[in-house]
Amino acid sequence: MSFYKPSNNLMISLAAIVIILTGIKFSEAIISPLLIALFITAISGPAMLWLLNKKVPAGLAVTLIILTIVIIGFFISSILSTSLHNFSANMPFYQERLLGINTTLTSFLAKFGIHLQIAELTKMLNLGKVMGFVGSTFNQVLGALTNIFLILMMVIFLLLELTGFRFKLSLISKNPVETMARLGSVSETISRYFKIKTLTSIITAVPIIIVLSLMGIDFPVLWGIVVFLLNFVPNIGSIIAAVPVILLALVQFGFIAAGEVALLYLLVNNIIGNFIEPRLMGLSLGLSTLVVFLSLVFWGWLLGPIGMFLSVPLTMTFKIVMDSNDDTRWISILLSNQESNDKGESS
Repeated sequence: MSFYKPSNNLMISLAAIVIILTGIKFSEAIISPLLIALFITAISGPAMLWLLNKKVPAGLAVTLIILTIVIIGFFISSILSTSLHNFSANMPFYQERLLGINTTLTSFLAKFGIHLQIAELTKMLNLGKVMGFVGSTFNQVLGALTNIFLILMMVIFLLLELTGFRFKLSLISKNPVETMARLGSVSETISRYFKIKTLTSIITAVPIIIVLSLMGIDFPVLWGIVVFLLNFVPNIGSIIAAVPVILLALVQFGFIAAGEVALLYLLVNNIIGNFIEPRLMGLSLGLSTLVVFLSLVFWGWLLGPIGMFLSVPLTMTFKIVMDSNDDTRWISILLSNQESNDKGESS
């Protein structure tokens, strides 16, 4: 006598998912560097293949790519560490100025019958806490990069195995053409996403650096790098990047300057996010706005800041994999921006 029910299959699947997610959560220290290595490989893979097509030896091609990655990483990390150190040194002065602004604001609001305690307002407008949050986020990201030697070694071996892996996969696959097409789609989508996101992040950061420099805001290059990096975090990245600069403008030059900085960030992010980036991305992203936000929350919870930075490419990869099977294509449809797809088909 069998006690099997169709619902048991669903419960077993859900239990398996919970166990897998728990294992990923506890293995974050291992999985995060591996994901970083995989996505660095996905980004640099086209450059590797291009160099190989130009008859550049594989060893030299890998050396050139790794050297480029190291130089860029060293440049960004050195500017960040120096600027954050100088910012921390000026923190007592900023906090003293902010306390004076809080006292003035409390007195001003009291004239209109709004009574606030200075201690409460200080908690709300605390530049140290805001920068502490930004700093801790970057520290967690840098923490995953502390084992940079392991990451680079994984990237080197992945790049060297790039062409051989495709050949091996075609041998073991039941449908080599379909498998290679699927693999190419994943690689091309991720590479295109990072290229466009890097370009739009630069376009976002450059005008902000220029305007902040003209306004005399301290450490404009630091805030430009923060904008560039946090632009990869969907939805909330631009907000997190703006808050410390607005508070710093308030401390340095007052409320009018803070309003101007807020307007600057609002204009630049809206122009880039609503006009330039969608035109460049086209329908290649294929994820609904709700899914992008939920993926940010999910991957951020599962893998920390690294998951937040990689939430969109991870979800896009999952969507492509789900779309490759008839039994799981419904999941891909739920994740997709069906309205955009319909518009794309109608046009």
